[in-house]
Amino acid sequence: MTTLMCGAMSIVMFSVYRSFRREVHGLGHWAAGLLLLVCASLLFGTREMLPPALSMLAANAVLVAGIGLSMLGTEKFYGLAPSHRAYLLILSLAIAGSGWWLLVRPDFSMRVTVFSLLVFLFYARQVQLVWRYGERHFSSFFFGALMLLQAVVVLARGVSALLHGGASVDLTVAGTPAGIYLAVANFMALLLTVGFMTVATRRLQQILERRSTHDPLTQVLNRRGFGDAYAREIDNLRRHRLPLTLLSIDLDYFKLINDRHGHAVGDQVLAHVATVIGGALRESDCVARFGGEEFVVLMPDMPPQNALGVAERIRALLHEPNHAGLPACTVSIGVACQASVMEGLEELLSRADAALYLAKERGRDRIEFDAAAFTVDRTRSAAGIDTVR
Repeated sequence: MTTLMCGAMSIVMFSVYRSFRREVHGLGHWAAGLLLLVCASLLFGTREMLPPALSMLAANAVLVAGIGLSMLGTEKFYGLAPSHRAYLLILSLAIAGSGWWLLVRPDFSMRVTVFSLLVFLFYARQVQLVWRYGERHFSSFFFGALMLLQAVVVLARGVSALLHGGASVDLTVAGTPAGIYLAVANFMALLLTVGFMTVATRRLQQILERRSTHDPLTQVLNRRGFGDAYAREIDNLRRHRLPLTLLSIDLDYFKLINDRHGHAVGDQVLAHVATVIGGALRESDCVARFGGEEFVVLMPDMPPQNALGVAERIRALLHEPNHAGLPACTVSIGVACQASVMEGLEELLSRADAALYLAKERGRDRIEFDAAAFTVDRTRSAAGIDTVR
């Protein structure tokens, strides 16, 4: 059963690895580890054809190598450098210990003890990784719980062999401990892989969601992501009646930058501008690229007069020399404030764009307000409250 499960899951894991190896790391190590578990099972079955000592030693070595590869895969999944030295050290100790207690001083209980305690280190390391780096989500809790259970079972078998002798952990002898261990081993061969696939699928889901809502060049929101953010802020506006201000930002003479320096440099300039804009905003604000050289900023709980300071800061930062040696650029900015909860995003964008076009007509590298922004701001001031009517 373990062999069949590992073989099937190895195929599944490898197919996922071929499709998403750039997005989700560690899948290849897990697929290779499962394949080694299949090889180990086959080697255990060659005891009648090969010298038993040779088949047992080879099977144990391959089994430890396969389990260790899952640890390396989990490390890569969480963005850490694989612990190759620790992996090779534990594998060498497992081979040396198994060889010593199998060939030099045959002792089944010590062989099980050494094997179990060393394999426990692989599982314990993965429990630590999930605890420290895992997302606070069901997928991580599920994977971590399975890995913890497997670590406890393996450790218990090693301690039992050390304290009570080999008879207590001999899987060829019928009994409750052997039955429990075999049952857990069979299920875990499948469940641990399912657990890792769960966290990998969660990671892939987040990547795909980000791709659908973010601009791949600048890593800021795209139109879809901005629309979702605006919908959330409109809900807050209805509940709390806080001002909502929008900046429409456009690079001046961006076509000249592309013509003089090439589109590759132009892309770097866009990414730099997106970084500058993001650095001038609060955590609650959001910035989106609406295609070409146009950016839009949404600022909740921001009166239009205060938004002027943010816009000026963006202009000032872009005037400073950049360390990447990119050509200098300026921006024109239009400011508009949500007139009422009944106004839609397109109407707000249209008013902000009108202010932006006015800034370009008046010489570029400047900021212009939509006329309604002052009207809304005066209404709030006259009422003595900071709300949108």
